Amino acid sequence: MNKIKLTSISNTVVTRNHALITGDGFVNSLIPGWENCEVNVVINQAMGAEFCQLITTLQNNSVLKGETIKTQIFFYVLEGFCSIKINKKEILLEKGGYIYIPINESYEIFNSENDTKLLSFHKEYEVLEGSNLPEIVVNKASNIEKTIFCNDPDLIMQNLLPDQNNTSFDMAINIFTYNPGANLPFVETHIMEHGLMYLEGQGIYRLDDKWYPVKKGDCIWMAPYCPQWFGALGTEPAIYIYYKNVNRSPINI
Repeated sequence: MNKIKLTSISNTVVTRNHALITGDGFVNSLIPGWENCEVNVVINQAMGAEFCQLITTLQNNSVLKGETIKTQIFFYVLEGFCSIKINKKEILLEKGGYIYIPINESYEIFNSENDTKLLSFHKEYEVLEGSNLPEIVVNKASNIEKTIFCNDPDLIMQNLLPDQNNTSFDMAINIFTYNPGANLPFVETHIMEHGLMYLEGQGIYRLDDKWYPVKKGDCIWMAPYCPQWFGALGTEPAIYIYYKNVNRSPINI
């Protein structure tokens, strides 16, 4: 007797204003210049977003070549290690390491450990009159200062890019840590768009008027003005890395 395997269950939800994307539904894509790798396009303009979020799995023969002509890129190493060549300089990126590549640069990623995973955010750069272009940023999350969020010592923020005091940047990448039982102090509703990925832990996320259980590996897209709230559950911290657009006028007239 043939047995039917139930494969129609998934926590993935995509709406006009938000999306929860879980790894059980990833389908690989091909990107010109990125060879011998698996690319999952998690968030993209096709769903209404103004940026792109990718998860890329590398092998030891993977090579990622490209140019940031109009679109800046932020690469973050989730697992493993790789080398990146930029401005004729070779840089080793290990787990927790990252690089921000502004526009008008060429890059090559190579020499990776098998099953190295990269998270990347891609956004078309908005030139600000009178401001210089951002510079390349290379660092590791463990080097970044941890600050208390909203006077709650159980909410810890790290700013991976200098967006708070440098208006040349039009995107921010932060890591947000919630100690067990911690939660946002209010439901946020704002003009900024978000894309995020859970690095550790689990919890409950409110998006619009829906409530979703989330865990390590899950990704979320939030459109501007999507009401949002999160609370951490379990016995370990919940940690996510997220993108937002910043430092540009909200008025186009």
